[in-house]
Amino acid sequence: MGHCSRSQAASLVKAGRVEVGRRIVRDPETPVRIGHDQIRVDGAELVGHIRIYLAMHKPRGVVTTASDEQGRATVYHLLPPDMPWVGPIGRLDKASEGLLLLTNDPEWAAKITDPASHVDKVYHVQVNWVMTEDLLERMRRGIIVDGDRLCAKAVRMLRKGAKNSWLEITLDHGRNRHIRRMMEGLGLNVVRLMRVAVGPLLLGDLKKGSVRPLTANEKEELDWWLALRKRSQKTTGACR
Repeated sequence: MGHCSRSQAASLVKAGRVEVGRRIVRDPETPVRIGHDQIRVDGAELVGHIRIYLAMHKPRGVVTTASDEQGRATVYHLLPPDMPWVGPIGRLDKASEGLLLLTNDPEWAAKITDPASHVDKVYHVQVNWVMTEDLLERMRRGIIVDGDRLCAKAVRMLRKGAKNSWLEITLDHGRNRHIRRMMEGLGLNVVRLMRVAVGPLLLGDLKKGSVRPLTANEKEELDWWLALRKRSQKTTGACR
């Protein structure tokens, strides 16, 4: 219902702070009938929220979490103070930047993060090496790092200098620190990593630290794209 994240909701239920039909429940898997069952948190009845869909240009140095025990700036510091609760869809680590989607629609978020959706995410990555076609091909084929097979669905050279290269890397699935670990497995270091697209949605000219709502057309386009991918159930990439 857009009140909080799934993990926060589970904690509230287990703490006995949630009632369904005036009965306290402690099992987060308890089924409810949305629109029929009365749900209360700390005695206050929940009502459906207007659905919010946001695009953020996350800067480097900002963490993708609601709170941080080290006191670091989080993506929530970039939101308006009167913004209803929204949660990030996936993550970008502290050193990474670029397009981050946020919403209070958990079902929509789950469709995007579902591995079966194979949502393409496109990154522009600077590495401390002049890349060769052999290295690019190894990224396409995949390498084993700490027991995980890591690869890129697609990779191409954007430009290169005397000591570094900029690459465009597309993933349609992702593991923790996927690109950074893949580069480390090749003996390379990532200098800069920016996500520039999620499915058909582009970062475009959104300024660092800025947030904007998705347009109706953008939302519809991504929904259409997700439905098309789900119907095709197409397995792509080299790391299956």
